[in-house]
Amino acid sequence: MSLKTGAPGPRRSGLARLGPLPWIAPAVILILLVVLWPVYEMVHTSFLRISTSGFVRGSAGFDKYTKLFGEPDFYSVLGWTVVWTVAVVALTMVLSLALAQLFNQQFPGRRLTRWALIAPWAASVLMTSIGFKWMLDRTAGVLNTAMTDLGLIDAPRDWLGDPSGAKPWMILIAVFVSLPFTTYTLLAGLQTVPGEVYEAAKVDGTTGWQTYRLITLPLLRPALLVGLVINLINVFNSFPVIWGTTQGGPDSATATTTVFAFQLMNTDIGESAAMSVVNFALIVVMVLAFLKVSRWNEES
Repeated sequence: MSLKTGAPGPRRSGLARLGPLPWIAPAVILILLVVLWPVYEMVHTSFLRISTSGFVRGSAGFDKYTKLFGEPDFYSVLGWTVVWTVAVVALTMVLSLALAQLFNQQFPGRRLTRWALIAPWAASVLMTSIGFKWMLDRTAGVLNTAMTDLGLIDAPRDWLGDPSGAKPWMILIAVFVSLPFTTYTLLAGLQTVPGEVYEAAKVDGTTGWQTYRLITLPLLRPALLVGLVINLINVFNSFPVIWGTTQGGPDSATATTTVFAFQLMNTDIGESAAMSVVNFALIVVMVLAFLKVSRWNEES
């Protein structure tokens, strides 16, 4: 005589067998349409010979990549992109960390200053860049007028006409529009640190710098990583700041890889697509390398 060890469970319906798939399917489809499909089209276009009017003239193989790497301005653009990204992200993180620390304190007018910081973020980046361009204009710019009246300069200067003078201003503008998001990201991280931790540190006799270095910064690590990664991607891909001030000129002296790809589109769509593929690959490698080095998924 055999004994049954257990009764069979209730049968799952066809929808239940799919588990969470029906719920995440819309998001997966959206990712495929919005992210993966454009990437496929970008890579596919880079291997085509396309006229400036948009007609496909056949396959180009790797000719567009060969032509791209042979461009006289390619490596100088690549070098400036690295300098641009490192300078803007580093300045943004340092200044945002200081501002977040300031806004985390109690002082008169704190709410007003917090709202004021949102202004560069709320306004269009392109509009802000154009505003700076007018401010730096050689003939009608308020900066030249003020500095001439104060006797700081003898004659108006073309601040954006020379690459050596334009690049620092472009970095300053990019930092200006990047500060609000990064500051509020770090401020949110600071406000999650329990006050009891600081009280315990004070009882242990730690100095202010020791408390900041040994307690605040380690607990702020997740917010710092978020700010760094998003800023790396945004600044590396930045287009409005450069286009709104110099359009990458003269020639391509102030162009980053994103702006350079747009400039190439006027003469060769396939080469422009090849530059976009290279740009996309650089972003992926840069972010993966940063996450590997920072060990983002490990506990402090």
